[in-house]
Amino acid sequence: MSSLQVLCSGLPLRPLPENRGRWAGVPHAPVRTPGLSPAEEQLALRNALRYFPPDVQELLAPEFAQELRLYGHIYMYRFCPDIKMRAYPIEQYPCRTRAAAAIMHMIMNNLDPAVAQFPQELVTYGGNGQVFSNWAQFWLTMSYLSQMTEEQTLVMYSGHPLGLFPSSPGAPRLVITNGMVIPNYSSRTEYEKLFAMGVTMYGQMTAGSYCYIGPQGIVHGTVLTVLNAGRRYLGVKDLAGKVFVTSGLGGMSGAQAKAAVIVGCIGVIAEVDKAALMKRHQQGWLMEVTDSLDHCIERLREARKRKEVLSLGYHGNVVDLWERLVHELDTTGELLVDLGSDQTSCHNPFNGGYYPVQLGFAEAQSLMASDPAAFKSLVQESLRRQVSAINRLAKENFFFWDYGNAFLLEAQRAGADVEKKGANKTEFRYPSYVQHIMGDIFSQGFGPFRWVCTSGDPQDLAVTDELATSVLEEAIADGVNPAVKLQYVDNIRWIREAARHRLVVGSQARILYSDQKGRVAIAVAFNQAIARGKIKAPVVLSRDHHDVSGTDSPFRETSNIYDGSAFCADMAVQNFVGDAFRGATWVALHNGGGVGWGEVINGGFGLVLDGTQEAEQKARMMLSWDVSNGVARRCWSGNRKAYEIICQTMQDNKGLVVTLPQEVADERMLQQALQL
Repeated sequence: MSSLQVLCSGLPLRPLPENRGRWAGVPHAPVRTPGLSPAEEQLALRNALRYFPPDVQELLAPEFAQELRLYGHIYMYRFCPDIKMRAYPIEQYPCRTRAAAAIMHMIMNNLDPAVAQFPQELVTYGGNGQVFSNWAQFWLTMSYLSQMTEEQTLVMYSGHPLGLFPSSPGAPRLVITNGMVIPNYSSRTEYEKLFAMGVTMYGQMTAGSYCYIGPQGIVHGTVLTVLNAGRRYLGVKDLAGKVFVTSGLGGMSGAQAKAAVIVGCIGVIAEVDKAALMKRHQQGWLMEVTDSLDHCIERLREARKRKEVLSLGYHGNVVDLWERLVHELDTTGELLVDLGSDQTSCHNPFNGGYYPVQLGFAEAQSLMASDPAAFKSLVQESLRRQVSAINRLAKENFFFWDYGNAFLLEAQRAGADVEKKGANKTEFRYPSYVQHIMGDIFSQGFGPFRWVCTSGDPQDLAVTDELATSVLEEAIADGVNPAVKLQYVDNIRWIREAARHRLVVGSQARILYSDQKGRVAIAVAFNQAIARGKIKAPVVLSRDHHDVSGTDSPFRETSNIYDGSAFCADMAVQNFVGDAFRGATWVALHNGGGVGWGEVINGGFGLVLDGTQEAEQKARMMLSWDVSNGVARRCWSGNRKAYEIICQTMQDNKGLVVTLPQEVADERMLQQALQL
């Protein structure tokens, strides 16, 4: 068993580790079909071998070539470490800086088998959200981090550690870019080839930026989404007896079962992969499982009648479930579902993100590798059937939304009936959850703020929970507008219930939705607690890239921006740059994430709080920018709530000066001018 000291000493070459191949008993990524030419295969092999000295290349070349042909990518299974992969307490990492040790803590959490979807393929979530492209990159990165001083920055090119470069103590210690492909070549087909050749990588959002905290993050987002969907669509605050049907229990989607329980409804979640379903059941996130559609409907009816709180996992295809719900409606007149969505990895529909209803799980995986065109055809037929069933139910008192996973976008491309007459390119028959449910929250500056206690001690997490709760309660006592108060109250409830629901998987982390004032105040409280010794080790602040300012995504985060700029990525890029020179410990900028490759630009950060005055200053400066950037952009696009928030922020911070948009309300004037 390797030690952390060994892990930080560079690639293990003398001797080479034993090649144990793919591990049994853990989930593995689907076989990729990049369609490389012979010359491209040779280039992929050459690119992989350049990490190794000439005296071992002859041994490794046929091994890597076999991986490429069997799995469509060179993962370098031989170099998968035999250490127990988890987030170790920060003081155990052999580093010269606390920042480097914190980054190591976060990287190893992303690869923890309890957290990662396909740990041996370095995939954290989403089916293809890579931490690194291969294991050589992991070893080299850990070595660089162990050597790094406060006057160096590690540069990462799509998983590849380019090297340590001289910088200043105020600069980021780590700068990450993932998938920065020239726009005209940023297609799925090109991506598959470039990834297979080892020159680019799909980092999803927090996989490639080392900031994933397990499914807890999406639990909280789903809790808020379902709560607000109940308020908006059903006109209720209490969801007892209401049924929420969806699909996916894998990486992020595994959160849906726990979210259903927290909001007090009946959640029925379909999952084709039994291993993923049983993992959530064993973790206690899924209360019951069944592979019988008859039993699923019977149990749903029973829970609905009794107003039970239930999370029920159906081992089967969600299309079968939707069609059965239609059958029940048409034969009995009974509508058994109130709310619905989908969390399959539809951003990656033809490589394991979505499984067609016509095939079983193993059969689908086989066809995916042997005949990609036939598999794609079945996926698109399955999407059409799924939408047809949803459309039938939506004629009644049932409400469906797109969860930002490109479900409606891919359904549209498959020819499904999702068009909305007279709509713009970002609108479909059903809204995205940003357009109808969460968009106003973003416009007020609220988004998925999170932190990790690098001591690994649950007691430190409990202290941070208490501090965050106190900060929000004090803000309410000082007086806030009703919309902001509602968000604070929801998040106080979330924190109080988080420990009871055993949400920690992997690192000792927490998430809550907060605005600019809340984030800064929480950060300052944490930093002061570290200085006093109340929190025993540094705390890493971060957020999901899916946030107020972090992501330009016309079919998700910016789908409610209607001034024509939804397809522009200035906000996300400016955020990445602005965070870097305002104090972030590390920054990341990605192509893809959530909705898919070529559909979104997004970025994130990590900020280490260590109890120093410098850390507090960085937090105040960087967190203020990290929120106000997106609020100002939404204000300029015509969002009234964002306008009000930015006006208030300018009053509070005289250093902020934003030109406010003027109202252009006279449609007749516009029409007359255009007629000229």
